[in-house]
Amino acid sequence: MDPLVILIVFGVIAIAELPDKSLFASLVLGSRYRASWVFAGVATAFLVHVIIAVAAGGLLTLLPHHVLDVVVAVLFAAGALLLLFGPEEAQVEEGIDEGVDASRHLAASPSWRRVALTSFGVVFVGEWGDITQIATANYAARYHDPISVGVGATLALWAVAALAITAGKRVLDYVSVRIVRRVTGLILAGFAALSAWSAIMG
Repeated sequence: MDPLVILIVFGVIAIAELPDKSLFASLVLGSRYRASWVFAGVATAFLVHVIIAVAAGGLLTLLPHHVLDVVVAVLFAAGALLLLFGPEEAQVEEGIDEGVDASRHLAASPSWRRVALTSFGVVFVGEWGDITQIATANYAARYHDPISVGVGATLALWAVAALAITAGKRVLDYVSVRIVRRVTGLILAGFAALSAWSAIMG
């Protein structure tokens, strides 16, 4: 494993996950049910998605190097554009609505199994095609190091989930979701530029 790759992936994925709808859904669930129960489901869902993303990144590496650089650049650029110019309010509201709906579903019998499974389901469904999943696949393709990328991405997602579940409301009083989206978008744009330069230079 490469500590530098783990650190880079951890930093970018953690920042990218902060304005994500899954964070807000986890926040709502964590505010209503035992944090450890919610985290068990959320963490498992994130782990499954990281494995899928890393596997997808591994498939990308089968492409010729020049083509791979172009694909990675395009995907990073698409993620940057989504974060910089995409609709942010709808995403936040969607995440909150998912958390509220899940909480209502659990109202009858909030057992450990039901809370964990519902938390897993909310995040597992919500993360498909998410910017963090795409970025993880891109990093796996870019660095040719699925283990380091997988570890960095998983730890980042778990850390953000734990933060959301335990202290999310207090953190959001001081962190602007709009600024976080802009910073993440600029970081992904930078990686898009690096990949494009690599493709041009051959």
